[in-house]
Parts: sequence; C-alpha cells; structure tokens
Amino acid sequence: MSDFSAPRSGTPDGDVERDETVSLIASDKVEGTPVYDVSGNELGSIHTVMIGKRDGHVAYAVLSFGGFLGMGRSYYPLPWRHLTYSQAHDGYVTNVTEQMLKGAPNYDSADSDGWSDRGWRGSVDTHYGTRAGSTAAL
Repeated sequence: MSDFSAPRSGTPDGDVERDETVSLIASDKVEGTPVYDVSGNELGSIHTVMIGKRDGHVAYAVLSFGGFLGMGRSYYPLPWRHLTYSQAHDGYVTNVTEQMLKGAPNYDSADSDGWSDRGWRGSVDTHYGTRAGSTAAL
C-alpha cells in the first residue's frame, strides 16, 4: 500500500499535490474553467461535469453560458469528447461555435430535470453528432 502522507522529494514542502497531476485533474478544479472556441473567443465556463455512475467516464461538461452577473445564465451540456485542454489558454477549447450553442439543448438553473430523460440526453448527443447510444446507459 502507498502512504499518501509520506513526503516526496521535488515538492517545496514535501507534500503531494492532491488535486492535479500531469494527466489527471480533480473535478472541482475543472468547474469554473473557461471554454474557448477555436478562434480563442471565450464561450463560457464549465459549471459541472456529469460522470457515468457505472463506467466512471466523464460524459458531459455542462457549460455555463450567457446571462449577466449570474442572472439569466443557461447551462449547455457538451459531450466531453468535444473538449480539449489547452495550456496556452489555461482552459478548454472546443470546435463548437456560439451559434451551435444557441441552438443546443439547454436548461436554466431552475430546471435541470432533463438529465433523467434519456430522450433529452439523446437530443444533446444528436445535436453535437455524438455517436448514438454512447451515453444511453447513463
């Protein structure tokens, strides 16, 4: 067994970084991360991620988009495969455009019931051209 509290060399205080590595990141660090289109325009930020209970894979990032000072914001689920982390942007980049988002399935903060409806999730997948059935078991 590994002792995670044991000091490791190479860190200034001997403590192990617990929320990010070269290839892993904690979900709470993903939340709030900006999302950019391929031209570098900020589209919004990640509100939360949706993880498959059975397989443990991130299926969607829910993009917070629009509104002013937190009022009138809408939430747009994006299939995770449409996001790529960019060190240059210190955020995620997607080929999804603002125009595509405006026509995408979404919900406001008072209405997130769509997740329990497989048909609604299917409409998200269809909108973004995600392989049919890839999230059907979620």
